Amino acid sequence: MAKKVAGVYETSLKDGTKSYRASITFRGKHIALGSFSDLETAGTVYKQAQEILSDSSFSLSEYKKSMPLPFEKYVVLVNFRDKGLYIPTPIYLEKKYFFYYLSPGHTLIFDIDDLFYYSSHKIMKRGSHLFVADYGSQISILSRYGIKSYAVKGRDYRFANGNANDLRYENIEVLNRYHGVRQYADRGFLKYKVIIHVNGDFVVGKYNTETEAAIAYNKAVDVLRKNGVCKNYMQNYIEDLSASQYADLYTSIRISPKIMKLTGETVTKDA
Repeated sequence: MAKKVAGVYETSLKDGTKSYRASITFRGKHIALGSFSDLETAGTVYKQAQEILSDSSFSLSEYKKSMPLPFEKYVVLVNFRDKGLYIPTPIYLEKKYFFYYLSPGHTLIFDIDDLFYYSSHKIMKRGSHLFVADYGSQISILSRYGIKSYAVKGRDYRFANGNANDLRYENIEVLNRYHGVRQYADRGFLKYKVIIHVNGDFVVGKYNTETEAAIAYNKAVDVLRKNGVCKNYMQNYIEDLSASQYADLYTSIRISPKIMKLTGETVTKDA
Protein backbone atom coordinates (compact mmCIF):
# COMPACT_ATOMS: atom_id res chain seq x y z
CA MET A 1 0.00 0.00 0.00
CA ALA A 2 1.34 3.43 -0.94
CA LYS A 3 2.38 5.61 1.99
CA LYS A 4 -0.06 8.45 2.72
CA VAL A 5 1.17 11.90 3.70
CA ALA A 6 -1.10 14.73 4.89
CA GLY A 7 -1.83 17.31 2.21
CA VAL A 8 -0.35 15.21 -0.61
CA TYR A 9 -1.87 13.02 -3.26
CA GLU A 10 -0.24 10.99 -5.95
CA THR A 11 -0.90 11.59 -9.63
CA SER A 12 0.77 10.79 -12.95
CA LEU A 13 2.22 12.93 -15.69
CA LYS A 14 1.30 12.36 -19.35
CA ASP A 15 4.31 10.09 -19.78
CA GLY A 16 3.25 7.97 -16.81
CA THR A 17 5.82 9.36 -14.36
CA LYS A 18 4.57 9.64 -10.80
CA SER A 19 4.04 13.11 -9.42
CA TYR A 20 2.97 14.34 -5.99
CA ARG A 21 0.71 17.35 -5.57
CA ALA A 22 0.64 19.28 -2.32
CA SER A 23 -2.27 21.46 -1.24
CA ILE A 24 -3.68 22.98 1.93
CA THR A 25 -7.04 24.38 3.07
CA PHE A 26 -7.04 27.61 5.06
CA ARG A 27 -10.09 29.66 6.07
CA GLY A 28 -12.20 27.51 3.77
CA LYS A 29 -9.94 28.13 0.76
CA HIS A 30 -8.23 25.19 -0.96
CA ILE A 31 -4.75 26.30 -2.06
CA ALA A 32 -2.59 24.31 -4.50
CA LEU A 33 1.06 24.41 -3.45
CA GLY A 34 2.63 22.72 -6.46
CA SER A 35 3.62 19.37 -7.96
CA PHE A 36 6.82 17.58 -6.94
CA SER A 37 8.76 14.58 -8.11
CA ASP A 38 8.87 12.81 -4.75
CA LEU A 39 6.56 12.26 -1.81
CA GLU A 40 9.00 13.57 0.81
CA THR A 41 9.39 16.98 -0.86
CA ALA A 42 5.64 17.37 -1.30
CA GLY A 43 5.12 16.50 2.37
CA THR A 44 7.74 19.02 3.45
CA VAL A 45 6.03 21.74 1.36
CA TYR A 46 2.72 21.00 3.06
CA LYS A 47 4.33 21.25 6.53
CA GLN A 48 6.02 24.54 5.62
CA ALA A 49 2.69 25.94 4.43
CA GLN A 50 1.09 24.91 7.73
CA GLU A 51 3.82 26.67 9.71
CA ILE A 52 3.59 29.87 7.66
CA LEU A 53 -0.18 30.08 8.00
CA SER A 54 -0.13 29.45 11.75
CA ASP A 55 2.89 31.55 12.74
CA SER A 56 2.97 35.29 11.93
CA SER A 57 6.71 35.42 12.62
CA PHE A 58 7.21 34.04 9.10
CA SER A 59 7.61 37.24 7.09
CA LEU A 60 8.46 37.64 3.42
CA SER A 61 12.06 38.40 4.33
CA GLU A 62 12.31 35.00 6.04
CA TYR A 63 12.09 33.08 2.77
CA LYS A 64 15.15 30.97 1.94
CA LYS A 65 16.11 29.56 -1.44
CA SER A 66 16.63 26.19 0.22
CA MET A 67 12.90 25.94 0.93
CA PRO A 68 11.11 23.51 -1.41
CA LEU A 69 7.98 25.69 -1.18
CA PRO A 70 8.02 27.94 -4.28
CA PHE A 71 8.56 31.61 -3.45
CA GLU A 72 5.41 32.62 -5.33
CA LYS A 73 3.32 30.34 -3.10
CA TYR A 74 5.13 31.65 -0.03
CA VAL A 75 4.00 35.21 -0.85
CA VAL A 76 0.43 34.05 -1.52
CA LEU A 77 0.25 32.32 1.88
CA VAL A 78 1.75 35.21 3.86
CA ASN A 79 -0.61 37.71 2.24
CA PHE A 80 -3.66 35.49 2.86
CA ARG A 81 -2.63 34.98 6.49
CA ASP A 82 -1.97 38.70 7.16
CA LYS A 83 -4.58 40.40 4.98
CA GLY A 84 -7.37 37.81 4.85
CA LEU A 85 -7.68 38.03 1.07
CA TYR A 86 -6.62 35.13 -1.14
CA ILE A 87 -4.80 36.31 -4.29
CA PRO A 88 -3.30 33.64 -6.60
CA THR A 89 -0.39 35.83 -7.80
CA PRO A 90 2.57 36.86 -5.58
CA ILE A 91 1.03 40.05 -4.21
CA TYR A 92 1.28 41.52 -0.72
CA LEU A 93 -1.35 44.13 0.06
CA GLU A 94 -0.98 47.51 1.71
CA LYS A 95 -3.72 50.10 2.21
CA LYS A 96 -3.31 52.20 -0.96
CA TYR A 97 -0.84 50.11 -2.95
CA PHE A 98 0.53 46.61 -3.20
CA PHE A 99 3.82 44.83 -3.76
CA TYR A 100 4.22 42.33 -6.58
CA TYR A 101 7.12 39.95 -5.90
CA LEU A 102 8.87 38.79 -9.05
CA SER A 103 11.55 37.17 -6.88
CA PRO A 104 12.91 37.59 -3.33
CA GLY A 105 15.15 40.38 -4.61
CA HIS A 106 12.88 42.07 -7.13
CA THR A 107 9.67 43.77 -6.00
CA LEU A 108 7.33 46.03 -7.96
CA ILE A 109 4.91 48.57 -6.47
CA PHE A 110 1.48 49.26 -7.96
CA ASP A 111 -1.53 51.40 -7.09
CA ILE A 112 -4.36 49.51 -5.44
CA ASP A 113 -6.50 50.35 -8.51
CA ASP A 114 -4.43 47.80 -10.45
CA LEU A 115 -5.11 44.98 -7.99
CA PHE A 116 -7.88 43.34 -10.03
CA TYR A 117 -5.71 43.20 -13.16
CA TYR A 118 -2.57 41.81 -11.55
CA SER A 119 -4.42 39.36 -9.34
CA SER A 120 -5.43 37.58 -12.55
CA HIS A 121 -2.36 38.30 -14.72
CA LYS A 122 1.05 36.89 -13.89
CA ILE A 123 3.96 39.23 -14.60
CA MET A 124 6.88 37.70 -16.48
CA LYS A 125 10.35 39.05 -17.14
CA ARG A 126 12.70 38.69 -20.10
CA GLY A 127 15.84 40.73 -19.63
CA SER A 128 14.56 44.10 -18.46
CA HIS A 129 11.23 43.65 -20.26
CA LEU A 130 8.18 43.09 -18.03
CA PHE A 131 5.03 41.72 -19.63
CA VAL A 132 1.86 39.72 -19.09
CA ALA A 133 0.12 37.23 -21.35
CA ASP A 134 -3.24 38.66 -22.35
CA TYR A 135 -5.56 37.39 -25.10
CA GLY A 136 -2.73 35.33 -26.56
CA SER A 137 -0.32 38.27 -26.80
CA GLN A 138 2.55 39.54 -24.70
CA ILE A 139 1.50 42.92 -23.28
CA SER A 140 4.21 45.20 -21.93
CA ILE A 141 3.59 46.50 -18.42
CA LEU A 142 4.64 50.00 -19.54
CA SER A 143 2.03 50.05 -22.31
CA ARG A 144 -0.65 50.40 -19.61
CA TYR A 145 0.77 53.88 -18.99
CA GLY A 146 0.74 54.89 -22.65
CA ILE A 147 4.46 54.20 -23.04
CA LYS A 148 5.32 52.85 -26.50
CA SER A 149 7.44 49.73 -27.04
CA TYR A 150 10.27 51.76 -28.62
CA ALA A 151 10.32 54.35 -25.81
CA VAL A 152 13.62 55.09 -24.05
CA LYS A 153 13.75 55.68 -20.31
CA GLY A 154 14.93 59.20 -19.53
CA ARG A 155 14.05 60.45 -23.00
CA ASP A 156 10.44 59.35 -23.49
CA TYR A 157 9.44 58.62 -19.90
CA ARG A 158 10.90 58.78 -16.43
CA PHE A 159 10.26 57.75 -12.84
CA ALA A 160 9.72 60.79 -10.63
CA ASN A 161 11.40 59.29 -7.56
CA GLY A 162 14.11 57.51 -9.56
CA ASN A 163 12.79 54.05 -8.67
CA ALA A 164 12.03 52.06 -11.83
CA ASN A 165 10.25 49.42 -9.73
CA ASP A 166 7.71 51.93 -8.43
CA LEU A 167 4.93 51.65 -11.03
CA ARG A 168 2.34 53.77 -9.27
CA TYR A 169 0.75 56.25 -11.65
CA GLU A 170 1.97 59.32 -9.80
CA ASN A 171 5.56 58.12 -10.20
CA ILE A 172 5.51 57.71 -13.99
CA GLU A 173 5.93 60.74 -16.21
CA VAL A 174 5.41 60.25 -19.94
CA LEU A 175 7.62 62.79 -21.67
CA ASN A 176 6.98 61.86 -25.31
CA ARG A 177 3.67 60.26 -26.24
CA TYR A 178 4.02 60.40 -29.99
CA HIS A 179 6.11 58.75 -32.70
CA GLY A 180 9.16 60.79 -33.65
CA VAL A 181 8.62 63.53 -31.06
CA ARG A 182 11.37 64.54 -28.63
CA GLN A 183 11.20 67.14 -25.87
CA TYR A 184 14.02 69.60 -25.37
CA ALA A 185 14.59 72.83 -23.44
CA ASP A 186 15.18 76.10 -25.27
CA ARG A 187 16.10 79.05 -23.03
CA GLY A 188 13.90 77.73 -20.27
CA PHE A 189 10.96 76.86 -22.52
CA LEU A 190 9.84 73.36 -23.45
CA LYS A 191 10.00 72.74 -27.20
CA TYR A 192 9.54 69.69 -29.42
CA LYS A 193 11.85 68.32 -32.10
CA VAL A 194 10.53 65.86 -34.68
CA ILE A 195 12.80 63.20 -36.14
CA ILE A 196 11.94 60.60 -38.75
CA HIS A 197 14.13 57.69 -39.82
CA VAL A 198 14.54 57.09 -43.55
CA ASN A 199 18.03 55.77 -44.32
CA GLY A 200 19.21 57.78 -41.33
CA ASP A 201 17.59 60.26 -38.95
CA PHE A 202 16.16 63.41 -40.53
CA VAL A 203 14.95 66.41 -38.55
CA VAL A 204 11.43 67.27 -39.66
CA GLY A 205 11.32 70.49 -37.66
CA LYS A 206 11.06 72.11 -34.24
CA TYR A 207 7.70 73.11 -32.77
CA ASN A 208 6.21 74.92 -29.80
CA THR A 209 3.60 72.32 -28.87
CA GLU A 210 3.48 68.55 -28.67
CA THR A 211 0.36 68.48 -30.84
CA GLU A 212 2.03 70.46 -33.64
CA ALA A 213 5.03 68.13 -33.47
CA ALA A 214 2.85 65.01 -33.66
CA ILE A 215 1.03 66.36 -36.71
CA ALA A 216 4.32 67.40 -38.33
CA TYR A 217 5.50 63.80 -38.05
CA ASN A 218 2.28 62.62 -39.74
CA LYS A 219 2.76 65.15 -42.51
CA ALA A 220 6.34 63.94 -43.06
CA VAL A 221 5.07 60.36 -43.30
CA ASP A 222 2.47 61.40 -45.86
CA VAL A 223 5.05 63.24 -47.95
CA LEU A 224 7.48 60.30 -47.90
CA ARG A 225 4.79 57.83 -48.90
CA LYS A 226 3.66 60.11 -51.72
CA ASN A 227 7.29 60.32 -52.91
CA GLY A 228 7.59 56.54 -53.02
CA VAL A 229 9.49 55.92 -49.77
CA CYS A 230 8.13 52.53 -48.76
CA LYS A 231 8.54 52.14 -45.02
CA ASN A 232 6.11 50.91 -42.39
CA TYR A 233 5.64 54.20 -40.53
CA MET A 234 3.15 54.36 -37.67
CA GLN A 235 1.24 57.62 -37.63
CA ASN A 236 0.20 59.54 -34.54
CA TYR A 237 -3.36 59.64 -33.31
CA ILE A 238 -4.03 63.02 -31.73
CA GLU A 239 -6.83 63.14 -29.21
CA ASP A 240 -9.10 66.10 -28.51
CA LEU A 241 -8.89 67.52 -32.02
CA SER A 242 -11.81 67.68 -34.42
CA ALA A 243 -11.22 66.80 -38.06
CA SER A 244 -11.32 70.48 -39.06
CA GLN A 245 -8.89 71.51 -36.29
CA TYR A 246 -6.50 68.77 -37.37
CA ALA A 247 -6.77 69.84 -41.01
CA ASP A 248 -6.08 73.50 -40.18
CA LEU A 249 -2.95 72.62 -38.22
CA TYR A 250 -1.82 70.09 -40.83
CA THR A 251 -2.05 72.75 -43.57
CA SER A 252 -0.23 75.44 -41.59
CA ILE A 253 2.61 73.32 -40.23
CA ARG A 254 5.86 73.51 -42.15
CA ILE A 255 8.32 70.64 -42.41
CA SER A 256 11.95 70.56 -43.54
CA PRO A 257 12.52 70.93 -47.32
CA LYS A 258 14.96 68.01 -47.02
CA ILE A 259 12.03 65.73 -46.29
CA MET A 260 10.15 67.06 -49.31
CA LYS A 261 13.08 66.15 -51.57
CA LEU A 262 13.42 62.55 -50.42
CA THR A 263 12.06 59.99 -52.87
CA GLY A 264 12.02 56.24 -53.10
CA GLU A 265 14.70 56.43 -55.76
CA THR A 266 17.09 58.69 -53.81
CA VAL A 267 16.64 56.66 -50.65
CA THR A 268 17.49 53.45 -52.53
CA LYS A 269 20.63 55.03 -54.01
CA ASP A 270 21.84 56.25 -50.61
CA ALA A 271 21.07 53.00 -48.81
